[in-house]
Amino acid sequence: LAGTVPEEERCTVERVDASLTHSLFLQRFAFSRPVILGGITDNSAFRALCTRDKLLAAFGPFPVRLSTANTYSYRKVDVPFQEYVEQLLKPQDPARLGSDTLYFFGDNNFTEWGPLFKHYVPPPFRIPGTSPAYSFGIAGSGSGVPFHWHGPGFSEVIFGRKRWFLYPPDKTPHFHPNETTLAWLQHTYPTLPPAQRPLECTLRPGEVSLAPRTPTHPSQSHGTPPCSPPQVLYFPDHWWHATLNLDTSVFISTFLG
Repeated sequence: LAGTVPEEERCTVERVDASLTHSLFLQRFAFSRPVILGGITDNSAFRALCTRDKLLAAFGPFPVRLSTANTYSYRKVDVPFQEYVEQLLKPQDPARLGSDTLYFFGDNNFTEWGPLFKHYVPPPFRIPGTSPAYSFGIAGSGSGVPFHWHGPGFSEVIFGRKRWFLYPPDKTPHFHPNETTLAWLQHTYPTLPPAQRPLECTLRPGEVSLAPRTPTHPSQSHGTPPCSPPQVLYFPDHWWHATLNLDTSVFISTFLG
């Protein structure tokens, strides 16, 4: 089925908790390897503002700029946010090329979206000589961006799950720039020997509340689920990475430019 994507339970990206200091972050990760940072932010207030109804009420008529979901994202299309959510926010068709798939991520109008972003709590770590810039996105199940690289940054999932694949700068992955991540996962990934597979992990929003919640899906068990801290992925400069949204997802990155 279009948009039906598997989740890999194993995570090969190193994880650390909120005890990590800024100096250790700079020493161990900032310039050398990715890391999953647990419990360093609490964006429950921001998350409450990112529900479908609240986003449509606040930004429905405003235009958003969509990019094609290929490595270079050449094509840009402006549509009202409500039109994107109601008509284009669909599961990825595995047969479609990246140049035919429109994706809302990164090209945010900060005049219009600024009131939302002021509620976001970014990761506390910085790299000397850089300044942060936000890229906010919403995308359907199975969507994502194929392998590419740029400067360092952090990524956090607000709703949904996002699977990441990462290679170091000196290990260029085998991929076609116009093949979607979903197609790459189906066709190329299974052929890779273990030594040629990327680092990978699935990011989730995490749960910071200890209160019981009502299940939102029949497959969820009743009661109080175990809570996990919010997760933020850090990726260093020039690291190749591809992303795959396992659900309809809301996410935000903090690029350090």
